[in-house]
Amino acid sequence: MFKKLIDILKAHPRKIVFTEGTDPRILEASARLLSGTFLTPVLVGNEEAVRAAAEDAGFNIRDAIIVDPENYENMEAMVAKMVELRKGKMTEDECRTALKKGNYFGTMLVAMGEADALLGGATYSTADTVRPALQLVKTKPGNKIVSSCFILVRPSATGDNDVLAMGDCAINIKPSEDELVEIAMETAKCAQIFGIDPKVAFLSYSTFGSGKGEDVDKMRNACEKAKAVMPEFPVDGEMQFDAAVSPRVAQTKCPDSKVAGYANTFIFPDINAGNIGYKIAQRLGSFEAYGPILLGLNAPINDLSRGCNAQEVYSMAIITAALAE
Repeated sequence: MFKKLIDILKAHPRKIVFTEGTDPRILEASARLLSGTFLTPVLVGNEEAVRAAAEDAGFNIRDAIIVDPENYENMEAMVAKMVELRKGKMTEDECRTALKKGNYFGTMLVAMGEADALLGGATYSTADTVRPALQLVKTKPGNKIVSSCFILVRPSATGDNDVLAMGDCAINIKPSEDELVEIAMETAKCAQIFGIDPKVAFLSYSTFGSGKGEDVDKMRNACEKAKAVMPEFPVDGEMQFDAAVSPRVAQTKCPDSKVAGYANTFIFPDINAGNIGYKIAQRLGSFEAYGPILLGLNAPINDLSRGCNAQEVYSMAIITAALAE
């Protein structure tokens, strides 16, 4: 999977902002990325402090771009642009103060076209990474929400990888029918980037009416709406997970479905189900989980776990940058 993403980046080299430039995990991942020559790290922080931290840890970041909010030469233009983007919701002084923080400053580098993508959250909370993205980069035309998906990867007996997509497991707590449609569209498009030929299942505790209730109706209605707006993808539901993935069960429960038994892109009814589902796959199914990958923004911006390691930073940087258009 990562070979395909790296090939994308080799054909179209990108710059990715790291909002926590002195963090040793960021520096280790940056050194590794620089050795590959397909992705340039843009490290936010005091240059002397960033280089000292890298030297102390033994990481070569010689060719990284280091940008310090305290002496950024285009700060006045950045402040003016941020005031414009906030449309009266923040004063010039408030914008200037916010831009002293790595999360806002890094997001504005992306908003102004100085970088292609951003990866934060090694020390910032998810909210502190997502909020500036929503305020400054904003959602793509036609999108009303930001959603997320996880890509799950497991080596298979054939030598290839089993690769699945699951959404939304991290952002939208209880999405509406229309929001589920948008989540399905974005998750299917993201799945394609990772080599998945999406077969989209809207999951429920019911399979084609075997159960009753508002939650069942929501998934069934959302599925029908999704079929209408994304005809390029096989979509079906509502269905239980066993019917979605087991050809034997699908033959019994829904033999006429073109998705059931072979689904690889799963849309969950809410964040409870999604978060539990991907973690079961990760912990009991031996899948590697990559994400959450934020979807629906005008530029790729992603959030790290504060408990991440350098390998996770490296992997998420490649994933994030490969999403840039």
